Formats: sequence, structure tokens, C-alpha cells
Amino acid sequence: MEEKKNLWSSYDEAAKKELHEINEKYKACLDAGKTERECVKLAVEMAKEAGYQDIKDVLKEGKSLKAGDKVYAVCMEKMLAMFRMGEEPLSNGMNILGAHIDSPRIDVKQNPLYESEGMAYLDTHYYGGIKKYQWVASPMAIHGVIVKTDGTTVQINIGEKPEDPVVGVTDILVHLSAKQMEKKGSVVVEGEALDLLVGSQPMDKKEDEKEENPVKAYVLQLLKEQYGIEEKDFVSAELEVVPAGAARDFGLDSSMIMAYGQDDRICAFTSLMGFLHSKPSAKTKVCLFVDKEEIGSVGATGMHAHFLENTVAEVINSQGEYSELKLRRALKNSKMLSADVNAGYDPLYAEVFEKNNSAYVGKGAAISKYTGARGKSGSNDANAEYLGILRKAFDDAKVEYQTAELGRIDAGGGGTIAYIPAAYGMDVIDIGVPILNMHAPYEVSSKADVYETTKCYKAFYEM
Repeated sequence: MEEKKNLWSSYDEAAKKELHEINEKYKACLDAGKTERECVKLAVEMAKEAGYQDIKDVLKEGKSLKAGDKVYAVCMEKMLAMFRMGEEPLSNGMNILGAHIDSPRIDVKQNPLYESEGMAYLDTHYYGGIKKYQWVASPMAIHGVIVKTDGTTVQINIGEKPEDPVVGVTDILVHLSAKQMEKKGSVVVEGEALDLLVGSQPMDKKEDEKEENPVKAYVLQLLKEQYGIEEKDFVSAELEVVPAGAARDFGLDSSMIMAYGQDDRICAFTSLMGFLHSKPSAKTKVCLFVDKEEIGSVGATGMHAHFLENTVAEVINSQGEYSELKLRRALKNSKMLSADVNAGYDPLYAEVFEKNNSAYVGKGAAISKYTGARGKSGSNDANAEYLGILRKAFDDAKVEYQTAELGRIDAGGGGTIAYIPAAYGMDVIDIGVPILNMHAPYEVSSKADVYETTKCYKAFYEM
């Protein structure tokens, strides 16, 4: 096997400058987009700056989309598709990059606020695959929206500004944890124990005498004063609990980034950069952000929904030539990269990796012909012919890449959105960034891999 080199040794000063600039932008985007809604909002702002229009406005005006036109479509504020129209008819297919913008986290329940022994808590339900014990005794922030009955949407972001308070899940002290330490890792902390401590101060004395739960009452008073919301408004809220704080350089050499939510926002960011900065091409280019991948790509905003298909149908219809056959051809003839992260090889846990077929941090974008578990269960196993086309495109563009499986056979496994669009008959393969600490509150990536993956996605769009 050809030994892949550490990329840092191959970069000249110009490349290092470019690498630094894109990673500084990436860290800023991580900080601004810790939820799906925030990611969509940020991406739409960047798309508008690049001249993209909301497809709803274009269709309302009765315009026919033509080569060079730039449009975007949003679904429920959590899903986004951007189109750069090419010269070829859509029935010839599109070049599509698809990343998911949801990440493991803790969600606040619909009837969450309660008081126990002078402490106020928010009841929660974790989202996605997490090691629950990793999410305790750390500063957390609350992001999301609360929609009132009059239709007003209240934006919530508590814990990110230096002057903000943070919240968190408490853990038992080591001195009293003898029984806890005997438990299996999966139950060291139970799901129902991930409740968020949010207050311990009661209402003023006069009010205290009238309140059965004075600490809870004071929390509600603060929410009323600062956000104009009441307890009943939690029913129509989407509040996500995420690690507080900014993305940081990691390592004494600042060669890496530590931050929350890099799975899969690292691939969403590099997809967007490749999309916005690639040259116009004959084929229509699509950049797709989806939700719910961490829980099976289900629901109205997951990849199983028909958002991409419906939006492509609207584009074809705007050109006055819609037919079901043209829509089917457009999807079947497309080529797609499922832009998702892979597990970076960790020497401290070498027993779960197979060295010759692992992704290494700092050695470029990771191509995964298949993922899945055990006997490739749940995998899209891409065609060799498609890999051959991509290899040529990446080699011509001087992109550094590697190939990888997701860990040793039978050690576990995982999946991506790749198998879902593959059902249309299109070519799909997984390509993304190797990550350490995947699904932990703070994940680690290499700046070199961010740089190379951006180049990789740009080369794909310019095939």
C-alpha cells in the first residue's frame, strides 16, 4: 500500500496562508451555526451575498430558470438546496453535494421545567448516538426557538456570550460513586438523568411565601422579563442544548480544530465553499443540506423526505418542459458526493481500526466506497466506475485524498445519507473529513483536511 504523507510537509507559504484563511472562516461558521436553523440561516446569507435568489420569488414572478441562474430553496428552516444552473438540460443530470447539518445533542422536552429540593431543572431527551456520560459536568448553552400562539417566534441563545450564564448536567462526586463506577458505560449516566440544572435562587421573600416552587417561579419570571415567554410556551418550542463556547485551535502547533458539531458541519462548510467558489460548469450544480441524519434521515426535513425531488421538479417546471420522465432522468443521471465525516485513526484505540483501510487525520479527504456495519449492512457500496471518474478529477486538480472504511469489521459501524439518493439510480459515494472524538461534545479535525476537502469538493463541481 502506498504510504500517504502528512500534508503539512508539502505546503508552501502560499498554501499555508490559504489554509489558514479558510479555517478561520470555518471556525467562525461553527460558532454561528450550532443548530440546523442557524446553519441554514448562515448559508442563506452567504448564498445571497453570492447572488442567489429564493426560488419562491423567482417562481412567483414566472421566470424561467436558465444557464447561470442562481437559486436556493429552504424547507422548514432546517433544510437547504442551492442550484447553479448549467447549460445542459437537467435531464442530463446534476452534480450534487449533500451534507447533514444536524449533530448529536440534548433536546429540551415539551413539558420540561420543574423544581426539586430547591433546584430548578429542564427535563431533556438526548438526540442522536452519544456516550451519555460525556455530556455531564460541562458548560452548556441553549439554542433554539419558541413559537407563541400568536405566531411570534422568539429566538433563544443563552450561554455563548462572555457575559451569559451557562447551564449544565451535574454528575455525582467521585467520593460517592462506588456503585456508579461498577456500571457498564452505556448506563453510567441514564438518559432520564440528563436533566439541565438552570437555577437555585427563589423569588423574593414576599413572592416566596406564595409560591410552592419558588425557584422554578423565579426562572419563569426571568424568562418572562427577558424573552416575553411563559411556561405554556415550551409546548411549541425547539430548544437544543449544546456545548458552550467557541471553536478553538487544537494542539500546541495549532494544526487542528476542537469544536462541537463538526459531524457533519465540517462537510457542510467545505461543500458550501466548494460550491460557491467553483467555476461555472455545463451541468447544474447543487449543494444540499439536510436534517435528521443522526436519527435515520426521517421526517419532513430528513433525506428520506422528497425535498430534493420536489425542488428539482419545480426547476424543470419553471422551464416549461416538466414531465415525470424528465424528473426521473434528472435524478438518475446525476452524480453525488455524500459529504460526511469518517472516523480518524486514533493510535490510542488502535484495536477498533484496520490500519491499511483507515482515514488518517492530516492526510486529506477520506473516500469511503461503503460504510454500514458487519457485512456492509445499510451501506450504499459505490460502483468502481464512478470511483475511477472521481480519481481522475481529483488527480487532475492535485487534490490529496485517501480511502477508508469506518473501523474494523464487526467492531461497530455507521451510515450516511448515501443509500437514500442512490435509490434514484444515481452514482453516490461518501467523501468527507476524518474526525477524532466523533459524537463527543468536542470533536477534533485537521486544518489540512478542511483545506483538502474544500479543494476536493470544488474539483467535483468542476468535473
